[in-house]
Amino acid sequence: MLTLEEIKQDRALINSINWEMTPEEAIRLYLEWGNNWARGDGFVIRSPDDYTTYFVINCWSKPYYIYLIRRNSEEAVELAKFELPKRFEKPVCELKGVYALEDDIKAWLKQELDAD
Repeated sequence: MLTLEEIKQDRALINSINWEMTPEEAIRLYLEWGNNWARGDGFVIRSPDDYTTYFVINCWSKPYYIYLIRRNSEEAVELAKFELPKRFEKPVCELKGVYALEDDIKAWLKQELDAD
């Protein structure tokens, strides 16, 4: 599994990240195929070759981690894992669960990865 430092060295991986994807949206797109056409968002999963790469924050137990996930209709692969900086713990991990990136964390990660 990659570290944050290793992600920084992989420009193609950084460019493949969908910064707007949430865990809920990934489930809707990749596991609930019948729902996708109804929203009219123009993105429909047609085969296992269609995938998305996105970040999630796992707040089930300390230490909390940020994961980089690549999901298609068959599986979700954890590509990277690194600890959530302490300054983001309180606003994000008040309740146990898996969460999308909030604006502050997203901005921090984009800066760390030199992503637009």
